[in-house]
Amino acid sequence: MTYPTVTVRSLLAVGALALSLTALAVFAALCPAAPFVPTGPTVSFTEYVQPASAASPPFAAILFVPVTWLPVATLKAVVVVGNVLLLALLVRLSWRFAAHRHAPTPVPTATSVPTPVRFSLPSVPVPVLSWVPVLLCVAVALWLEPVLWTVLFGEIGLALTCVVLWDLTRPDHALGKGFALGVVAGVELAPALFIAYLLLAGRPDAVRAGLTALGSLVGTMLLGALVLPGASLDFWTLRVFETGRAGEGWTTDNQSLQGLFARALHTTEPGVGWAVACVVITFAGLWLARRAVVRKGLETWGILVTALTALLVSPVSWSHHWVWCVPLLAVLLAEGRWRTAAAVALVFAARTFRLVPHEGGAELRLPWWQQPLASPYALLGLALLAYVAYRCHAPRTRTVTRRRVTAPAAQLPASNSSASTIR
Repeated sequence: MTYPTVTVRSLLAVGALALSLTALAVFAALCPAAPFVPTGPTVSFTEYVQPASAASPPFAAILFVPVTWLPVATLKAVVVVGNVLLLALLVRLSWRFAAHRHAPTPVPTATSVPTPVRFSLPSVPVPVLSWVPVLLCVAVALWLEPVLWTVLFGEIGLALTCVVLWDLTRPDHALGKGFALGVVAGVELAPALFIAYLLLAGRPDAVRAGLTALGSLVGTMLLGALVLPGASLDFWTLRVFETGRAGEGWTTDNQSLQGLFARALHTTEPGVGWAVACVVITFAGLWLARRAVVRKGLETWGILVTALTALLVSPVSWSHHWVWCVPLLAVLLAEGRWRTAAAVALVFAARTFRLVPHEGGAELRLPWWQQPLASPYALLGLALLAYVAYRCHAPRTRTVTRRRVTAPAAQLPASNSSASTIR
């Protein structure tokens, strides 16, 4: 039986994680609002009233019924420890996700024979991230604002992101690919945009996964209608269109386009401008994600673009919903873009939107120079979409093979033929 070797690096990794967790515990003790576990009316299958602030389908309530069986103190501990473990899992999944390399799609020419191109993850050895870097990454990632508040507020964003990332990075021929994505979309509606991404990916295996995810999503709706028929009818016919039920969309905690528009226009109802922008960004994001895969073979960026688009167009994307910053940073680091990764990490760690005035509706009276500080994630998402669009629009390298052209002997001049004969 072999035991892992204790090295200086492993001791430093364990020490860094222990220090980070200790600081987290101190921060949670000093912050009166954390850790926070939502408490509301007990879910009952005989009578269920959709909470006024709930924005998830009734299937989510059915899925989390076992949570109500635990005492609140135990539930808080389980949620915090579980989220830390999920962060470690997300780091490993993000590394595997970012370590894949896709060759650009060959440029068709008039004389080339088209060959089928598969965009599934290549069957090449992927570097495995050992437990020492995982501990270091967890110790650092805990202090990214979306991750920190996911852990302290007892949110499920890390769990949903892990499931989506795992399902999307499975080989295209994997059995049941897309099923887990459909279940996640039945819990939170925003990931449903990944289903459209799969259906538009332009290859049969991805379409099959998209149809599987769509069927899984419909299955969650049918299960919710079977167990909670009244709540399901109320949600899918009325509540799903009430974008303000999740909270005040104009607050700085909302880092979606709705929050950006509301604060920039100094109004609680951004109106038609925001709606039009959401439609444009949705179609542009899906088109860009497909282009990144089909034109450049960048499936990693295709998935990231879809995630950023979903976060931008969602009526409410609280800051802790942006845990996709972990795979985003992994991709940037894997590509060797250290400065860009440092800038992105700084945006997610600076918490500038918490520094601007935000009491008594002060977010609606911010001057122009404070607007970027109030909407850092939304502006960063738009900048990243523009960056991917630039990469996809850049001219592709084309390999040109020069062939020597020899003139027929009958067309050679007589003098040249005579000269060559004499020589």
